[in-house]
Amino acid sequence: MTRPGEQYYPEGVRWDSPIPRGTLPDLLAKAAADFGSRVAIEFRDRPISFDGLQDMVDVAASAFLRAGYGKGASIALFLGNSPDHPVNFFGALKAGARVVHLSPLDGEIALTHKLKDSGARILVTSNLATLLPTALKFFEKGLLDKLIVCEDETWGDVGNPQAAIPANSAIVTFRDFVKDAQPPATWPQIDADDIALLQYTGGTTGLPKGAMLTHSNLTSAVSIYDVWGAKQKAERNAIERVILVLPLFHIYALTVVLLRTLKNGDTISLHQRFDLEAVMRDIEVKRATAFPGVPTMWIAIASLPDLDKRDLSSLVYAGSGGAPLPVEVAKVFERKTKLALKSGWGMTETCSPGTGHPPEGPEKPGSIGLMLPGIEMDVVSLDDPKKVMPVGETGEIRIRGPNVTKGYWNREAETAEAFVGDRFLTGDIGYMDSDGYFYLVDRKKDMIISGGFNVYPQMIEQAIYTHPSVQEVIVIGIPDDYRGEASKAFVTLRAGAEPFTIEDLRAFLTGKLGKHELPVAVEFLKELPRTSVGKLSRHELRNQQRHQPQQPKLATGGRS
Repeated sequence: MTRPGEQYYPEGVRWDSPIPRGTLPDLLAKAAADFGSRVAIEFRDRPISFDGLQDMVDVAASAFLRAGYGKGASIALFLGNSPDHPVNFFGALKAGARVVHLSPLDGEIALTHKLKDSGARILVTSNLATLLPTALKFFEKGLLDKLIVCEDETWGDVGNPQAAIPANSAIVTFRDFVKDAQPPATWPQIDADDIALLQYTGGTTGLPKGAMLTHSNLTSAVSIYDVWGAKQKAERNAIERVILVLPLFHIYALTVVLLRTLKNGDTISLHQRFDLEAVMRDIEVKRATAFPGVPTMWIAIASLPDLDKRDLSSLVYAGSGGAPLPVEVAKVFERKTKLALKSGWGMTETCSPGTGHPPEGPEKPGSIGLMLPGIEMDVVSLDDPKKVMPVGETGEIRIRGPNVTKGYWNREAETAEAFVGDRFLTGDIGYMDSDGYFYLVDRKKDMIISGGFNVYPQMIEQAIYTHPSVQEVIVIGIPDDYRGEASKAFVTLRAGAEPFTIEDLRAFLTGKLGKHELPVAVEFLKELPRTSVGKLSRHELRNQQRHQPQQPKLATGGRS
């Protein structure tokens, strides 16, 4: 049976092409065996071979086992982009543990919840001044039994501000943690259906919930992308240089770049952060061939005044994900570079894959593309998730496939609500056209996507409620030219309290929330809309804003 859109698949690719699966330690072990001395990761101009990476992973895994963090343990990673991440990620998995990703962009509220919910009592972080002080807070609160601190200067000292490591037997440098660690007589048995990763995403309660992603889910996700790109890969027959500036704690970077690039024997050009000129040097001087980014990165590149004179000829792949890509940005980029910039769609719960654009096929501006091999997607009624909508009609998008999560950690009720049989309800509202291309029109949930990161209004509201002048607050997303969407707070004040500026509010919230969560605007209202049972209503507030586009903004500005 031909699936919708399959007629536009690359030559030789079928929807029912086999999707191999396995475990992540085996994925790395095979890559090391196949590619040996080839460069796996380049960081700060220093190469790490596949063999070298495997050796470091084995040492880390041995140390985790020696410390008692093996099968059944949760190991939290609070790291930025450096080789410390893959070494500890694969090391924890080879020890038989599951990884918990903590975002350095999150505030204390979200991070505390994730540690408590996941059961992680050991945390791996860095001595960077942006990370260690926060990690120490969790240790001081009694949320951790052990804190392992990687030293940034291990990878070459570039002058990043660092924090002092306290003298405490439960706080140890990574160097000392792995010292003299010996591999076990036999490594723990890991099954493809074991949970590899708790990747946190939004919850109906306002607190993030952990998507349980198995080894099978994640390796299937990599295989789906490999099947989709097999023809292009074979035709090029080259070692790709893939730019990785996306944060490794994000599912897009983890699956699309780290896991897939390692599996295929290509080279990761790892950047600690997005620096426009550093990325351009990687393309123009080091001749990078692939760059998966998010819309904010492409907006920055498309805005370069001399982009049409820059040499991007080495790039064979430019992709955008994490958030909707503005159509105009893609047009500008293509006009100036003659390189098509395509965007796909996926979720944390799908380990990233969902849809993609074929190399050849109809031009569909604004579309997120076709469902990828092995993945089934349809559109169902917003009132009845079992009723499939006809072509062209809008509803909620459902998905199933080997890459889709088995559910949410310790959330049986929310897991049950998210599935109709084995089909996951995405919360995204859209439609499919007659060619099998999907389009997004809205989100059923209140989540805001800002610069590719999930932002949860209720968590922002909880923090704003701690302000002494605030009576009530609703936070919603508003259009933002740079991030795609940003948060705005609508506030009613306590009796006698005076309005405050957005700068004052952001200063008050700094530390309580991540920078990407801070509102960019605040507006003061006499009354906030409510439902018939008296609950504050975001839905009604959004409706009011749509019908009052000229409503004055009493305090705006501020940008992180």
